[in-house]
Amino acid sequence: MPSPITVRRQASVVTLTYLGAAQRYWIFPSLAVGGTSPTIFMVHGFRGDHHGLLRIIEELPTHRVVVPDLPGFGQSGALEGVHDVDAYAGFVGFSLAELGLGSDTVLLGHSFGSIVASRWAADHPTAIAALILINPICEPALEGSNRLASTAAALYYRVGAALPERLGMALLGNPLIVLGMSSMMAKTRDRALRKYIHGQHISYFSKYASRRVLLEAFQASITGTVRDSAARLAMPVLLIAAEKDDLGSVAGQRALAGLIPRARLEIIDGVGHLVHYETPHEAARLIESFLGGTHE
Repeated sequence: MPSPITVRRQASVVTLTYLGAAQRYWIFPSLAVGGTSPTIFMVHGFRGDHHGLLRIIEELPTHRVVVPDLPGFGQSGALEGVHDVDAYAGFVGFSLAELGLGSDTVLLGHSFGSIVASRWAADHPTAIAALILINPICEPALEGSNRLASTAAALYYRVGAALPERLGMALLGNPLIVLGMSSMMAKTRDRALRKYIHGQHISYFSKYASRRVLLEAFQASITGTVRDSAARLAMPVLLIAAEKDDLGSVAGQRALAGLIPRARLEIIDGVGHLVHYETPHEAARLIESFLGGTHE
């Protein structure tokens, strides 16, 4: 029996140039012969890259999936301008157009990616078939129940950006600090899975182009929310929230769902902000159920 953390699906890699910088995309073909499942374009969260979404991609074999590294992260180049929500939303629109992804496409965002995806979807209400938000950011980080940790994180990123280059990079990429972040977010008691999650964060959480990129993206991640775009989301929207998410309470997620005209809220018990790592199977089944009924 295969390991629950095995990723086997293979992708082709495409490079496109956006605002003068090379951007990298992974395209996973559908494994269904003659299938009609829609293509899903995925947007990862802050400080991550495409690797974080691989376990969910593995659980959606009948869908063609396209997932980039956001500008300035992973293998994608940094932009000359500010790395804010507007810039990343523009990147989504550019990507869909350049890759020929039409109105039958489903847009998915995780965490910070939920802010980016919802911003672009609200501005282009007829351009996609549906929107899926996993661990959506439903309340400002500096106002929610986790505001003290968010304030500490803000100080950490500001200090990392202000220190001399070598010291700043050492602080921001310190494996012990990254491991501490990972340990706080992981809720599973499965030792093998926790080891896998920590390994993923150690390997990919510090793959960013510069301290400037990291600080700008962090500022965007703690000041924006899906609430900013919620009322303008005209397409069917699936919110996959988590019972123990430190970055978005259940009450906050329910309030967010109430702002979206065609929202469906699903809450996964016993998991926190790492739905994409800890419960990808459950998330994928919710996605399949939702997409099967979006036209009803």
